[in-house]
Amino acid sequence: MIKKLLNKVFGQKIFPAATTSSQSDVKVTSANPDTKANTKKIDTSKAKLTNSHLHKIDRNLLSNGALKTCEGLQKAGFEAFVVGGAVRDLLLDYKPKDFDIATDATPEQVNRVFRRSRIIGRRFRLVHVMFGDETIEVSTFRGSHLNEASDQANAQVNDSGRIIRDNVFGSIEEDAIRRDFTANALYYNPATQEVLDFHNGVADIKAGILRMIGDPATRYAEDPVRMLRAVRLSAKLGLKIDRATEAPIEKLADLLQDVPPSRLFDEMLKLFLSGHAIESISVLRQQNLHHGLLPMLDVVLEQPLGERFVMLAMQNTDDRILSGKSANPSFLFASLLWHEVLDAWEQFQAEGNHLIPALHLAMNEVIDFQAEKLAIHNRYTATMKEIWGMQPRFEQRAGKRPFALLEHPRYRAAYDFLLLRCESGEIDKELGEWWTAFANASSEERNGMLQADTTAKKRRKRSRKKPASASSAKNAVDV
Repeated sequence: MIKKLLNKVFGQKIFPAATTSSQSDVKVTSANPDTKANTKKIDTSKAKLTNSHLHKIDRNLLSNGALKTCEGLQKAGFEAFVVGGAVRDLLLDYKPKDFDIATDATPEQVNRVFRRSRIIGRRFRLVHVMFGDETIEVSTFRGSHLNEASDQANAQVNDSGRIIRDNVFGSIEEDAIRRDFTANALYYNPATQEVLDFHNGVADIKAGILRMIGDPATRYAEDPVRMLRAVRLSAKLGLKIDRATEAPIEKLADLLQDVPPSRLFDEMLKLFLSGHAIESISVLRQQNLHHGLLPMLDVVLEQPLGERFVMLAMQNTDDRILSGKSANPSFLFASLLWHEVLDAWEQFQAEGNHLIPALHLAMNEVIDFQAEKLAIHNRYTATMKEIWGMQPRFEQRAGKRPFALLEHPRYRAAYDFLLLRCESGEIDKELGEWWTAFANASSEERNGMLQADTTAKKRRKRSRKKPASASSAKNAVDV
């Protein structure tokens, strides 16, 4: 009250209003011409406008970071929309895992609007805006890489048609064309709560159809990973792949060999950790996309024992994710490649290598061969090798070995892996039951459970005393 009175008397704001938390991460002001957008409004005349009464999206389901990012850009004079998978999931009553924003602001302009932001990317520059632990990815509307007016230095396509560089900005309509599926080409404005739809994506979602924008063969050639994305979205969301969208997949599957292994690995992680890995494997097989992604995975899946083991691992992963628990990628990939290791292990033993050295040779061979197609990160392969390497140690149930194994940092993962082997029929269930009982027993009970140690003990060699040298004997005489 006193502040208002003083401000009224002196005709100016002696006590400025406190900055709200939603403005604290925004550093742009209207007086800064470098961050101010053009006054020209974007053209949305070709988009279908769906209001909140029809789409039923609950604005409260948007994350705090997504709302703040859109609000900050719009206050700075730019257009900003929540786009892609987040809008699709909201329409399907799924809670989005993350939120992406599309805007007419350039990366540099976005970077100047938000204090905690950074420009990333080579293939297409993006901005990461940070709000606490949440990171919002902001992209500028993309233009067509085929546009004659575009900067050729920023748009490059290789011989197979794959886009290798496309730092080309454009309009919102061009941006919608550049997106892969109609279900992903939706733009939600939190301020007006309206959805802009350029390609009948809302209708396709309601009909349960996953449809490619443009010619599917051309779009797959531009980015072969879209074939895997079609599989993942179909399995995760229960959308049926449109016939025209599905038709070229089998013929163009070899284009995946041209994708960088690191990017392929990231896409496979999304596919297998979606909570719908079983359905994903099924669709991969239907589309003949499982050949070559993981070495001989198709061969493993055609063997009764191997298929049972892989499917049990997939079901275990799905159950954990759908129940809100975390899933370890190392455990999953160790499961997928285990029968590769088993085959190589037997071969190295047949060549005369001892049990443990043969296992290490097998692990290295499988990992090295895998790296040619799918660049599994070193932090995962190290854990995979530990899980595999501990399996023979479960056979040792005498002496101090079981107690030492319980203290191993990877014991739990290796134990769960052992139980999968038992359940699939690979080894006797009695071994898994013994370790379950041993882990839950008291110290005294554990000592009673130990088996007799039948391993031959090595006799320690007694060190022979070295004969005294002539010089030392002479010194002794002198003394």
